[in-house]
Amino acid sequence: MNRSHQHPFVAYTPPRVPIGEGLRRGAEYLDELERRRSVRWFSDDPVPLEAIQLAVSAANTAPSGAHHQPWTFVATDDPEIKRGVRMAAEEEERKFYQERELPEWHSALARLETDEHKEFLEVAPWLVVAFAQKHTPQPDGSLRKNYYVSESVGIACGFFIAALHRMGLATLTHTPNPMAFLTKVLDRPRTERPYILFPVGYPADDCEVPELTRKPLDEALIVRPARRS
Repeated sequence: MNRSHQHPFVAYTPPRVPIGEGLRRGAEYLDELERRRSVRWFSDDPVPLEAIQLAVSAANTAPSGAHHQPWTFVATDDPEIKRGVRMAAEEEERKFYQERELPEWHSALARLETDEHKEFLEVAPWLVVAFAQKHTPQPDGSLRKNYYVSESVGIACGFFIAALHRMGLATLTHTPNPMAFLTKVLDRPRTERPYILFPVGYPADDCEVPELTRKPLDEALIVRPARRS
């Protein structure tokens, strides 16, 4: 097929994987992800910066609106910064659990047994915050508008989580509401907004997680087969 492009294009010809091998890889990946759980009890054992770099590099391969990649991942292992994040997060969480009248939400969280205490924000060796960029500053001082920002950053965060799990690390998608304090604590520009706060580390030796089951495939997937004449 002849095509004419106004912008640079390159060939994309990955090797075709035989379907049997492809299904084997898919089942292997599913089995690996089935063992993934969100963790609130972390070991303070160190995690090398290289692991964070690899996970963010994986996140950078995610698709995004107009390929603008509207995300910034900010990582810190500074005890003072982690302490500041914890104090600010717990202040917001106290309001959520003790002051706000949200009975349905509180009821939904009951089986997870979460509360305003967030010790893991100091125990985990790394805190990584994904920031979403509604606009991205340009070298000339202008602002570039980004598109499908929430969708794009959400996909990148999924890749980040999967990469951490592949390396034997654990995390939690922590989203205290509101999260504006992270912009200040981590000294980020007003063009970014906090999206998810990830504590990253190894699970504690005595880590426990709620006994949960995931949605079955027949509820997650609806197949509309082709009509046969």
